[in-house]
Amino acid sequence: MAASKLMLDYVYEHETARSSQVFLTQPLGNNQVQDYTWAQTMDQARRMATHIKSMGLEPGARIAILSKNCAHFFIAELAIWLAGGTTVAIFPTETADTIRYVLEHSGSSLLFVGKLDTWEQQAPAIPTGLPCIAMPLAPATPFESWDTITRRTSPLTGKVQRAGTDMALLMYTSGSTGEPKGVMHSFAGASAASVGISQFIQKTIGPEVEPRLLSYLPLAHIFERAWMEGAALVDGRSHIYFAESLDTFIQDLNRARPNVFISVPRLWLKFQQGVFSKMPPKKLDRLLGIPILGKLVGRKVLKGLGLDQVLVACSGSAPIPPDLITWYRRLGLKLLEGYAMTEDFAYSHASTTHFNAPGCVGVPMPGVEVRLSEENEVLLKSPGQMVGYYKRPDLNAEVFTPDGFFHTGDKGERNADGLLRLTGRVKEIFKTAKGKYVAPAPIENLLNAHPMIELSMVSGVGQSSAYAMVVLSEALRPRMGSDEVRAEVERELTQLLHDVNRSLSDYEHLRMLVVASEPWSIENGFLTPTMKIRRGRIEGAVADRMTQWYASEGAVYWS
Repeated sequence: MAASKLMLDYVYEHETARSSQVFLTQPLGNNQVQDYTWAQTMDQARRMATHIKSMGLEPGARIAILSKNCAHFFIAELAIWLAGGTTVAIFPTETADTIRYVLEHSGSSLLFVGKLDTWEQQAPAIPTGLPCIAMPLAPATPFESWDTITRRTSPLTGKVQRAGTDMALLMYTSGSTGEPKGVMHSFAGASAASVGISQFIQKTIGPEVEPRLLSYLPLAHIFERAWMEGAALVDGRSHIYFAESLDTFIQDLNRARPNVFISVPRLWLKFQQGVFSKMPPKKLDRLLGIPILGKLVGRKVLKGLGLDQVLVACSGSAPIPPDLITWYRRLGLKLLEGYAMTEDFAYSHASTTHFNAPGCVGVPMPGVEVRLSEENEVLLKSPGQMVGYYKRPDLNAEVFTPDGFFHTGDKGERNADGLLRLTGRVKEIFKTAKGKYVAPAPIENLLNAHPMIELSMVSGVGQSSAYAMVVLSEALRPRMGSDEVRAEVERELTQLLHDVNRSLSDYEHLRMLVVASEPWSIENGFLTPTMKIRRGRIEGAVADRMTQWYASEGAVYWS
């Protein structure tokens, strides 16, 4: 499924045919917004491209963006491409050490600094002498501003052509273990995947419907970059709204009233727990079961979440509990799970209206080839497949089969309809002292389905049996000072442990549940910037207490 046209070819068409159509809507605070039409978007991009070209950088120069999601992230990326460069996006929550590593490893020649929350801690990471430009909405910096530059600079003219083999972007994985790896994506691969994603969205919501989306997941992550930005650049009809902050999220959602909504399991779970904090699960379940009334209640709940206009909702980036998908579908939300990774430009598997089942991640998207190894590892060949890892030919040799399939590191099984179910990570599967292998992901999904639990991690390498650590829900955590509430939580978790073990094989049984003393977050290092758990870090935090817990009789412990 090679792309006959590349990303910029589509962009030039929209610049002409849709010049007056609003493409991007950026909140500015105080309920004010700034709209950018296609003509305005490209005018800004072309002016900045002229400036970049005046710097005399090498062809394919790596140019970094450190920013939260905003309209000028899209515009800066277009400017970089027009100027002949390669984009390097850095997660806006990264520590100074990681920012410095990415800038140095990529050999970045220029940095765009955008909307950020922790710039004071991040600023020391910027190498002395690296040219920097402050985008609109950036914190106070000593750098020249985007607006100052574009006001004095004329737009780059013509339709710059980039070769399909040119590197469009360098995506640094968030690094749940070790240093981040730089994944190289060519214009051909990124364009092919973006076309496929755009076609999938249009087929699902209807070819006449203009996609309306809210961009809030990090654009430095492949999921948002491909399904939000890539698809919008190809489609041209999409209207992208941006979120201002966590505090204004519901307001931002209600401004956008998206008809396509993309999220990750942790946030789907938080939305559900927010609903449960206003209405007990049993009461809501009872109301949803009443004919006619159930539909009205479901619609009201979705309206409260700002999701009542959504025609299709997608979940990706990590496994989602099947019960959670079922719950949203009962509300009337068409929630479809997908599966992909940085290395295939988020173009791999997706559930469809015809092929879907809670617990399965969908069928191969058009052009994707998949097979299972003898160990049941999922091997993929995607139109969006990476060129390789930057400066790591040793890794390239390891991750590809001789015939070009990528080792995903995920174990899976496929049913007769071709639906893929993931059964765990090859490297996360661990052996207990009994000599049996335990796959954490399916057990974590069972735990995460409980309304009291926000996140969980199953571990127990070399122990007599596995155990799980759990983070209590956001609504529950502030109430842990009450002995009565704490006792109720212990009773519920003890019952949950019993129920989960009853559904597992003997060798998978959990010895105990350990309640985390603080929520896992990006800030405290227990989550990656894409909100995946850092297992080694979490295991290390309680390692000195394991012997004591295993020697005791209890079912629930507080770390």
